[in-house]
Amino acid sequence: MSRMPRFHFAFAVDDLSAARDFYGRLLGCAEGRSDAHWVDFDFHGHQIVAHLAPRREGADVPAAEIANPVDGDEVPVPHFGLILGWEAWHELAGRLKAAGIRFVIEPHIRFKGKPGEQATMFFRDPSGNALEFKAFQDEAQIFAK
Repeated sequence: MSRMPRFHFAFAVDDLSAARDFYGRLLGCAEGRSDAHWVDFDFHGHQIVAHLAPRREGADVPAAEIANPVDGDEVPVPHFGLILGWEAWHELAGRLKAAGIRFVIEPHIRFKGKPGEQATMFFRDPSGNALEFKAFQDEAQIFAK
């Protein structure tokens, strides 16, 4: 039986305690190894690592301001996230709304009636990193053209 490779993603945060609360408590990611400057999380079987990196002053364009248009939305770049099952996506959207998360792009259906139709939502972690969670009712649409 073959297994899909797991990805590893390391990203900057400016507060490890806030990252632990956001990724651990709110998103339900189990914490792995850590030290004073980084924390591993189990991101649905993938390893993400929050590295303490205080914000740098004087950057030309803050990452939070870079976006590309996609189906009428300004999608933050860079971003990362997961493709969840349909019900899991709706459960997460409800949990985030109940927690008062401010969405960059509210939960909605993108590409409605077109190839790639999907549920999507964008929000930021406490350090400003953009995350996208999406779901497809028909997984054959994930790479549809």
